[in-house]
Amino acid sequence: MSIEELDSLIKKWLYEIKEYLAANKDKVLEVEQKTADNDLVTEMDKFIEERLVSNIREHFPEDKIVGEEGFGDEISSLEGRVWIIDPIDGTLNFVKQQENFAVMLALYDDGIGQLAYVFDVTDNKLYSAIKNKGVSCNGKQLKKPQDLTLSEGLIASSSALMIKNNTSGLKAIAESSLGVRMLGSAGLETLEVVKGNVVAYLASNLKPWDIAPGIVFMKELGLTATDFNGNSLDLLSNNNLLLSTNKAHGEIVDLLKEI
Repeated sequence: MSIEELDSLIKKWLYEIKEYLAANKDKVLEVEQKTADNDLVTEMDKFIEERLVSNIREHFPEDKIVGEEGFGDEISSLEGRVWIIDPIDGTLNFVKQQENFAVMLALYDDGIGQLAYVFDVTDNKLYSAIKNKGVSCNGKQLKKPQDLTLSEGLIASSSALMIKNNTSGLKAIAESSLGVRMLGSAGLETLEVVKGNVVAYLASNLKPWDIAPGIVFMKELGLTATDFNGNSLDLLSNNNLLLSTNKAHGEIVDLLKEI
């Protein structure tokens, strides 16, 4: 199967999931708490991950899978082909708002991102990337965002980063920018960088499934994806995430040293 054929197959899976969500959007959700009051999982999260895992197992039984809800594999390396799934990124939004959430999927081969998807289900916008072929939205190729400095743009942040961490460096970053925005979904915040709506997105303690598609998107658009120290991100552990324009990156890393 060529990479283009694989891309078409994955998009078919994702649109099927979108139709399922649309058909069941008014269903009373079974909601469970995981680690905290705001860390939730629903039967929709589980259904979507199970469906994607089943599709992958059927077509690519030798591949490894990492999923937020635990239906994949336990892995200790990124050798070979590894699929990374976030069935509903922004579950709290999904439960409380019925919007501002995304279905996310990425495929890595020996640690190199090959395919990536963030599906903004509410707006019916599927953002996708193929290695060395750029990023598109519903099939329309996206341009690289303007390379703005921190002072020339807005930034996005996770609420946890603003609330739970020492915020001296973050306050300096916010004051140096034109303002701060929050959506509550790592996938959608990533898209804000992709679209050029913000010059950076910062979040703490994100899981591999929160960041896997974004790393591919950033590379394809010539943007930057690192941790707070400017180091490469690790898809085998949690990460403090910085996605940004190239010009804003150095400025932000310097200010983050205050945290």
